[in-house]
Order: sequence, then C-alpha cells, then structure tokens
Amino acid sequence: MESEQLFSSSAPYRNSYNSITSASSDEELLDGAGVVMDFHTTEDDNLLDGDASPGRTPGWTGRNCGSNYVMSNGGNAASSSTHLLDLLDEPIPGVGTYDDFHTIDWVREKCKDRERHRKINSKKKESAWEFTKSLYDAWSGWLVVTLTGLASGALAGLIDIASDWMNDLKEGVCLSAMWFNHEQCCWGSNETTFAERDKCPQWKTWAELILGQAEGPGSYIMNYFMYTYWALSFAFLAVCLVKVFAPYACGSGIPEIKTILSGFIIRGYLGKWTLMIKTITLVLAVASGLSLGKEGPLVHVACCCGNIFSYLFPKYSKNEAKKREVLSAASAAGVSVAFGAPIGGVLFSLEEVSYYFPLKTLWRSFFAALVAAFVLRSINPFGNSRLVLFYVEYHTPWYLFELFPFILLGVFGGLWGAFFIRANIAWCRRRKSTRFGKYPVLEVIVVAAITALVAFPNPYTRQNTSELIKELFTDCGPLESSQLCQYHSQMNGSKAFWDAPERPAGPGVYSAMWQLCLALIFKIIMTIFTFGLKVPAGLFIPSMAIGAIAGRIVGIAVEQLAYYHHDWFLFKEWCEVGADCITPGLYAMVGAAACLGGVTRMTVSLVVIVFELTGGLEYIVPLMAAVMTSKWVGDAFGREGIYEAHIRLNGYPFLDAKEEFTHTTLASEVMRPRQSDPPLAVLTQDDLTVEDLQAIINDTSYNGFPVIVSKESQRLVGFALRRDITIAIENARRKQEGIMRNSRVYFTQHAPTLPADSPRPLKLRSILDMSPFTVTDHTPMEIVVDIFRKMGLRQCLVTHNGRLLGIITKKDILRHMAQMANLDPESIMFN
Repeated sequence: MESEQLFSSSAPYRNSYNSITSASSDEELLDGAGVVMDFHTTEDDNLLDGDASPGRTPGWTGRNCGSNYVMSNGGNAASSSTHLLDLLDEPIPGVGTYDDFHTIDWVREKCKDRERHRKINSKKKESAWEFTKSLYDAWSGWLVVTLTGLASGALAGLIDIASDWMNDLKEGVCLSAMWFNHEQCCWGSNETTFAERDKCPQWKTWAELILGQAEGPGSYIMNYFMYTYWALSFAFLAVCLVKVFAPYACGSGIPEIKTILSGFIIRGYLGKWTLMIKTITLVLAVASGLSLGKEGPLVHVACCCGNIFSYLFPKYSKNEAKKREVLSAASAAGVSVAFGAPIGGVLFSLEEVSYYFPLKTLWRSFFAALVAAFVLRSINPFGNSRLVLFYVEYHTPWYLFELFPFILLGVFGGLWGAFFIRANIAWCRRRKSTRFGKYPVLEVIVVAAITALVAFPNPYTRQNTSELIKELFTDCGPLESSQLCQYHSQMNGSKAFWDAPERPAGPGVYSAMWQLCLALIFKIIMTIFTFGLKVPAGLFIPSMAIGAIAGRIVGIAVEQLAYYHHDWFLFKEWCEVGADCITPGLYAMVGAAACLGGVTRMTVSLVVIVFELTGGLEYIVPLMAAVMTSKWVGDAFGREGIYEAHIRLNGYPFLDAKEEFTHTTLASEVMRPRQSDPPLAVLTQDDLTVEDLQAIINDTSYNGFPVIVSKESQRLVGFALRRDITIAIENARRKQEGIMRNSRVYFTQHAPTLPADSPRPLKLRSILDMSPFTVTDHTPMEIVVDIFRKMGLRQCLVTHNGRLLGIITKKDILRHMAQMANLDPESIMFN
C-alpha cells in the first residue's frame, strides 16, 4: 500500500493541533491556504497516490519548530555521545526545499518565519548593525511591493503604447514620425475636419503608399490584404516566441496564478524568461486582432515582477509562504494597471486569486496597486490623462424602471458565461485529445486568419477591442462623430441632434445596429476558439466587448421605445417631456459588467473595477443588480467560473475554497488503504539497517514512509520523506566515517543498545515529522475538507481507538468529490 497510509494515535494529533492554534496569530492560521497535491510529469500516479508530500516536513515538531534541519550520527554503545553534526548544528543541504510540481508545507513555512523573526528580535539590541538589520527586515516587505508596483506600472505603460502603435500599423503608417500611432499622428495636423478627424496628410494607408490611391476597389483590396498580412505576421511571431523560448507565457495565467498562490510550485512560470517573452508576445497578440485582451496576462506579468524582486530579500526568497504574500500584492498591482482600478485590484486579489490573505498583505496589496497606478498615470499611455482608455462621464441619472432591462442584461451575461465556459472547455478538451492540439502554431495561424478575414469588412470588429468598448460606452454629444450618434431631429432634420432632447434614430444608427449584431455573433464565436491558444490571451476585454455590444443594442432599443411611446405609463411617470431619459452608453457599461461577471463569477471586485474604470460611481446600483443576476443565472448552470474550469481541465491539484462540500460521507469511506489494497510500507524506529532502508526506497516509489515503534505495536513515531532520507544518507556517507551498509538506522532520541563490534549507527531523528494531523474514522468529510483548506494540510491520518486505519490526501478528496459529482475521477486529475 502507498505510503500515504500512515499509523498514528489520537494524542499526537491533539498535541500538534493545539500547538499550531496556540502558537499562531490571526494571520498565521492559514485561513485560506489551499494546499494542493504533488504533481509531476513522471510517475504522477505513484507520486500522488503515495503521499507525495506529507503535512509536516522534517524538523517541524509542534511547539519547538525551526528552520534548521540537522542530521547526526549517533555512535554505538561505547561511543553514542559522538554527534558531529549535532554539535555543528549544520543543516543538511537540500532538506526542507521543494521540487518542481510539489506543494509547499504552509505550517512549516510559517514556523520557519516565526523562528527567523524571533532570532532577529533577540539580536537587535546587541549592536547597531543588528538593529539596522532588523529594520531592513521589517521594511523589506514594503520595499519589494514598491519595486513590484514600479515595474508593473512601467511594463503596463510600455505594453499599452506598443500595442496601440502595432495595431494601427495594420492599417497604415505615420510618415512624419514612424513611432506615432494613428491618433498621435493627427494630433498636430491643421487639416483635419470634424467629420473626418482621423484623416490627415501625415497618416497614409497602405493603399496610398503602395498604389497611390485612397479610394476604389483596388485600394480596399490592398488595405484588406495588408491588414490580414500584419495580423498573421504578429500572431505567427507571438506563437513562435512562446513555443521556442517560454511555453509558460501562453494563455491568461490567472488559473496558474491561483494554483501557485494555493501553495503549488511550478518552476519557471514566474521567471525572467517568462516575463520577457510574455511582455513581447502580449503586444504582438493584442496587435494581431485576435479576440483576446491584455488584462489577464498583465496579472501574470506583475506576478513575475513580484517573484523576481522577492529573490532580492532573504525574508521572501527562502520562504515560499512569505513569497506568496508578495504574489498576492503583485496580482493586485496587475489588475490596477490593467483597468486603472487600484481598489478593484486589491479586491480582485482577495476575492479571486488569493487563498492566504492576512491583513498586512491587504495593506501591501493596496500600496502596490497605488504605486503601479501612479506610474501608469505618469506615463499617460492613452494621452487622456486617465488610467484607462474608456473613461466616461454620464450626465443623465438612471430611473427605477430601467432596473428591468438592467436585470435582463444580467440574465444575458449569466447565460453567455455558462455557454462560453461549456463551449470553451469542450473545445480545449478536444484540442488536448486530438492531433489538432499537437500543432499550436498552425492553430494560431488558422484562428488569426479567420479573425482577420471576417473582421476587416465590419468597422466594429476591425478596430481595437478597447477602442470599440470606448465607443460603446461613450454618451452621444456634440463632439461625437460615431455612427451610433447619427440621430436627427423630430421635424425636418435641420436642427442639430444634440440640441434636441428627444432624438429619433437616423439611418446611421440603424446601420450601426446591424453591424453591432454581426459583431456580437462574431465576437462570441471567435472568443470561444481563441481563449486557450498558445499565445498570451486575456478574457476580460472580449467578455466586456460582448456585453457592451449587447448593452448598447438594448439601450438604443429602450431609448427609441421611450421616444416613440413616451405616453406609456413607465415613461410618462419617470421621463420628463423635453429631457433625455435613456443613456445607451450606460446600458453598454452594465452589459459589459454582466458578461464579465457571468464568465468569471466575480461580484464585489467586478463592480468596483467597473465603476473605477468608467468613473460611474452614481450607477453602482445598476451594476450590482446586473452582476448579481449574472452570477445567479450562471451558477444555475454550474458554479465554476472560467478560471476554475481551466484549473480542473489542466488537472492542477487545486481545492477551491468557494466550492461547498455537502455530502454526508465519513473519513473511513474516503481514506486509503482499502480492503483490496496492499499493506503499508512502513519503517521501524530502530530495527532497520542502511541497506534495508535503501532497499525499501528502491523497491517503492512512494515519497514518504510512516515510522512506527514496531510491527507489533503499530504505534506511530512520525513520518519521514523519501527525499530527505536519501539526502541524509548521502550526506552522512560523504561527511562521516564508519557509515556502512549494515549500520543501524534509528529515529529515536538515543541510540539503541548494539554489540560492541557493530558499525556506527545513523541517527535520522532530525528529518522526522513527529506531529502528523489525525482524525477518527467517524469524522465527517465536511470537517476533513475544511481542515485541509484552513490548516494547509497535505495529508490527514485516520485512526480508530488510537490505531491508524489509513490516510486521506488531497488527491483522495479531489477524487471523492469527482465521484460525488458523477464524474470519472481519473479523467479530471493530472491530465
């Protein structure tokens, strides 16, 4: 049987639990620590079935815990007082660290941090240098989040500027200054008109440059060809860079960030190569015109910055739990620069991605978001002195009867979210299971080609998605020349449309409505196939665009209904004669929030992000109504958001804190071993030799072994990791003399009595976890799952009358939850 089945009594469980709870402050109780199972590309099942990562790593012994892991060689009966490494107190290199695709031990990491803090406090009064070191340690958290905010803001400004320039490059070039985009090129021109403010002599389309003509079929075909050419070039370059240099740079990154923040380790996912390639390819992917956004990947970019800067400070570089506090703050900074919403970024980090979020992390997240937003505002990438491109101000209040269409938009957002999640997951699963998934470059080229060919004829799909959202959000006024604002007066059309409060729609509005309907269908279809490609791809902007299109259509419809039927009871009661009553741009904003909420299932943070995004604080009630409606409707079809669905699709070992466990099963029904399983592989505390120990390690693939008093008593002494045992034996052979194959191995405090001619024994007590958590076999699984989530456990032992029956690991819980949901457990885990 796997080594995940351990022997224990109830006493060690009570002692270890009490020692944790009594020694921990509020922030150290690991309220949200979602601890996950080990997962490796080789021998996944053996590693995970066999308790790949026990709940407490060696050296952690309840109340007396520390970060030093020592291994000593106890002598025989005549020389048992010789403990070379005990005297040196030398830690064994490699013990206490983590391999790739393994889970951190939250309790041990917090214990190490407390020991480090106690040591610093005890020395700070010894000298001025020690006092300075203590100040540096205290302020290192603020320094690292400051650096993260600075880097995140600077990179976000760079990405915004570069993506806008490259997006306009598909349509033409500025002759006066190649580095200017279309808008900047025409800023200084005196030859622009109100109707054609985007046309100036300095800006040349590709047809004008190549053919020398701006109008006609040939010009249209040339511009069409160049648009498609640049889109394919950008997409091809992006996917090649990702495939060759940084495969982890693809996708949104938020599902992996959630998994990493729950305690999982993915080496290289937040490294410098990933940061560099993600930054470059994000610009290329956005400029290619694919139905994706840069907001999600900006969270990944910010977390890369936080991870890199954390290595400058030993407080964070040597402690994985503390490092995750920095990553939580970095994710807040990422949303802050993505949407210009510092407060929304903090709430996003708290609500959506973080599991362990103490109060000081809240403060530092807010500070990181503030610094990042300040830097982005200083760069001013959009040239409007705003943090976002689509900042709007509405001058008309909303009326109570409008809650009905707002709620309808919420229903649409929930339905869209549920449909998108199912369709996208089905397509991504098909990509994994068919040969088509083996050709990521070809897939990106095909999707980019279809997107470019279909998007170009429609002006609403041709333009940048952020520009589209800005146009849909904007209220019509005297400075707007969009088709959406081509109203005419009631009488003869001679009166300027902005002077007439009651505005019947003109031909331009009806034409725009048809184009928006086609754009809505196009965006829905292409977003399903785009999210999951091997390029950086965010989901926020496409979802908001779909909702904004739907909302604008509904807003214009309600506006015209109010105009032509102003004597209806609803409109007569609320709308004054001769005054504007309906704001279509507000409907677009509410629809955008509803669709994004339906896809991600965010609530509080989404509402705050949207009103920070648009400045529409007055309209917070419509936003709340639409977002809550979309969440309720979406939850009726499935409680998972898109990020949780992709976590489950990719097989990441992640136990969602928001998922309720409502079944009435007991620990004995979930634990291992079962009746048909082989017996446990255990170690005795003082009966094994080095050769016996190595034979057990070589004959099994388990990552740890329970240590018991004897085979007869089956009383638990502790638990030893396979990796630590191997490292300890190799270290002893290298640094000590007298360690032989028949040397006795003991895990007790004192060496056993041995014959005088016996070789020197090997003491491995220092790598032993002596306080495993246990529950009884009648403990409800609801409580067991809650313990796993809140205490950050990797395993929990099951006992009956003090004798061990088995063990429950994270994988067992995930498998059991899948079975309860009538799913094949093996089909959803570690694919």
